Amino acid sequence: MVAALLFGFLAQVTVVGQLQHLVAQQQLTDTFRLQLAEGTAPVSEGTVEKVLLADGAPVALIDIPALDVHEIIVEGTDSGTTQNGPGHRRDTVLPGQAGVSVVMGRAAAYGAPFARIQELRPGQKFTVLTGQGKSTFSVIGVRYAGDPAPASPRADQGRLILETARGLAFVPNGIARVDAELVSTTHPAGQRQTTFATLRPAERELASDLSTVWALAFALQFFLLVEFAVVWSIPRVGAQKTWIVFIPVGVLSGLVVADQVVRLLPNLL
Repeated sequence: MVAALLFGFLAQVTVVGQLQHLVAQQQLTDTFRLQLAEGTAPVSEGTVEKVLLADGAPVALIDIPALDVHEIIVEGTDSGTTQNGPGHRRDTVLPGQAGVSVVMGRAAAYGAPFARIQELRPGQKFTVLTGQGKSTFSVIGVRYAGDPAPASPRADQGRLILETARGLAFVPNGIARVDAELVSTTHPAGQRQTTFATLRPAERELASDLSTVWALAFALQFFLLVEFAVVWSIPRVGAQKTWIVFIPVGVLSGLVVADQVVRLLPNLL
């Protein structure tokens, strides 16, 4: 049982997680390109039908040539959402709009899109494509806890903050932030329903998502049911036949449990 759980967890945060990220990014890219072509890409917290954007909806495409980063940014920043790509914090404007925008990305698991953002140097440029067009940003610098933040932008200026975990892979000890100023045309900010005060705790930096603990309970029950079935089958049909049937089922159940456990880990891991 322990071996199956450990295998499932390691597989989830390495091989399976990477594949899941790649598939999600391809699907998100196709969706976002279609929205851009139809003129329906979101420019606020709502869709063109004025419906609140769902967690995981594509909102932008970030391209950082210096780091070979080319990722779809999704709406929302909880642990489950950042598995698919960098997440846009709901209480901030979209990149390229007047004001401060915050985008959070993982440093180790699920594609690790922001693993190298601390290598960015002042003056380096990157772009973000939204429903309002392509915006160009120039890096101001990297800062950590205790470092002074740049002066707040004026009402007609834009700022983008990239955030990820700091420290060894899978052992975060803080947050790394990259400040970048908008150097292209500033777009008007769209309406936002979410504010910093109403932002869910699970969407803040290095937060865990406890809302799916119930799913973990069901996954564990499924895992235990498989294990009991193995114990029951071995003396009746033989060990060889039992393992031929239950090894793939056991691995699957371990992966299901691991997927739910990962959601309890920090969203920038």
